Amino acid sequence: MSQMQLDLAPLRTPDYAPDATIQERFEAFHELNPHVLDALETLVRQFLASGRRRLAIGALFERLRWEHDIRTTGDPFRLNNTFRSRYVRLMIERNPSWADVFATRELRAA
Repeated sequence: MSQMQLDLAPLRTPDYAPDATIQERFEAFHELNPHVLDALETLVRQFLASGRRRLAIGALFERLRWEHDIRTTGDPFRLNNTFRSRYVRLMIERNPSWADVFATRELRAA
């Protein structure tokens, strides 16, 4: 299987309002960094093509960080772990067949 290309462009940090919710911070981050979602989806497709069916978002975040660290010499690839559940939900929304790939729980924070 050929390696899929990941867009490892530098991350842009939005200016958050001090009282912004996690969802609002996620939306601002995603708006400035749509390539993160694209890279996550690329990794999921690669994983599923290998025949596996269950995946944890933590593994994807760590893989992106690792790939960035070995391929670039720029700033660290800082992904906020509080955005993990938001990325899972966004990927499932965009790819409904992935609903069984990820385990999700009810969101406890806005």
